[in-house]
Amino acid sequence: MAGRRDKVQSIRGSRIVVAIVIGVLVGCVFAFLFPHGFFISNPPIQNRRTIKSNYQSGSSCESPERVNMLKSDIASLTDRNVELKKQVRKLTEKLRLAEQGKDHAQKQVMVLGDQHKVGSMGTVKGLRTNPTVIPDESVNPRLAKILEEVAVGKELIVALANSNVKSMLEVWFTNIKKAGIINYLVVALDDPIAEFCKTNDVPVYKRDPDVGIDSIARTGGNHAVSGLKFRILREFLQLGYSVLLSDVDIVYLRNPFDYLYRDSDVESMTDGHNNMTAYGL
Repeated sequence: MAGRRDKVQSIRGSRIVVAIVIGVLVGCVFAFLFPHGFFISNPPIQNRRTIKSNYQSGSSCESPERVNMLKSDIASLTDRNVELKKQVRKLTEKLRLAEQGKDHAQKQVMVLGDQHKVGSMGTVKGLRTNPTVIPDESVNPRLAKILEEVAVGKELIVALANSNVKSMLEVWFTNIKKAGIINYLVVALDDPIAEFCKTNDVPVYKRDPDVGIDSIARTGGNHAVSGLKFRILREFLQLGYSVLLSDVDIVYLRNPFDYLYRDSDVESMTDGHNNMTAYGL
């Protein structure tokens, strides 16, 4: 009985030893095959270093070219945006002036009733209210075509000039361009000024020959030429345009049409600082 018990225990002990040996061998095999374990959340350090170095080398090759391309795209889009903003401002200004002119014309029609054409010199009778003038292109078809291209909202700046004021005229239109004003016109009183304006891309109108005006226009000084303004201005008004009559010895820093109230038929500016000097007394 005791002999059988010892035999069973020895067999059981040998089985345990065999199981331990097998477990150790299996563990060694798995340790060799999976040195970092079964579940790896991150790649090995060596692999990560390799991936990182490859990424950096790839990005270093592509980065300068890609950055230059993006900079070029940004610069192009910025220039395009600036140009579009300018176009929007111009269109907005034209729309505002057109709406303003339409409202003003409608009010005049309602208040003044019948419309009239301007008569010839010396035939216009005084009226309590100035009636709306029907544009009459037959007065000067050539000037009418020029004004149609130059004016904005039927408004423009007009200056008269001959060769005696050439240097002042150059300062005048140079600053007008810098201020962004596009609706302006020079009335050239001699051929050299007409050619000078065309050379500098300045809108110009050379009047037809007129014996009563040409002698003063060609040789007169600044004050003599100023006396011709109102006679020449009559044609602009007959064609239905509002004119900001300007001397050439002034400088524009901003667009004056943005600051006009347009609440009267005629407005003027004087160098006078009180009633006596304002009226030339």
